[in-house]
Amino acid sequence: MKHINQSQKGDHTMKASGAFLADVKEMRRRARQHLTKGAVTQNYEGKVEDAIALLNHAVATEIVCILRYKFHAVCAMGLASEAVKKEFAQHAVEEEEHLNLLAERINQLGGKPNLNPDGILSRSATEYVEGDNLVDMIKENLVAERIAVETYRELVRYFGDKDPTTRVMIERILAQEEEHANDMHDLLVSHEGRPMLDK
Repeated sequence: MKHINQSQKGDHTMKASGAFLADVKEMRRRARQHLTKGAVTQNYEGKVEDAIALLNHAVATEIVCILRYKFHAVCAMGLASEAVKKEFAQHAVEEEEHLNLLAERINQLGGKPNLNPDGILSRSATEYVEGDNLVDMIKENLVAERIAVETYRELVRYFGDKDPTTRVMIERILAQEEEHANDMHDLLVSHEGRPMLDK
């Protein structure tokens, strides 16, 4: 076994420190040279244009979810509708928070969030379905949440280590979409009077 003495360790630390300081000088130079790129630095490993396009698809999906939940919060009827309406309204608020996070991240990456109403449905992963009654509304929201969960899981895998900031944001949104799906499933169980999940 090779023995490393303290002076060798010291030499190694000095070399590593010197290399890091040289890198810092280079980082400072690049930071001044590329001010127009904002938060996107040279060591960003993703493809910025693709990231913005994917996030804009998520923006459209969130807009459709907000509108569907808001419609359901207003139009849900029936004996047990008041508690469900509150749940729908709360989900609409949380979907809007997701929209804000996505739009802000697109801006940080140097893009523009696509909030143009033209073509929103074609860009969205989910559909806008009103439903004919309370159970239909719950089912449509559960379908949409399941689509959102699957979509965001794919985005987490896509961004991975290439863009940890976006990945962490997407993971946060994903966790809440899973909660929403669970909430809708529980409401469906309650209103259908039988367990929906296979044991």
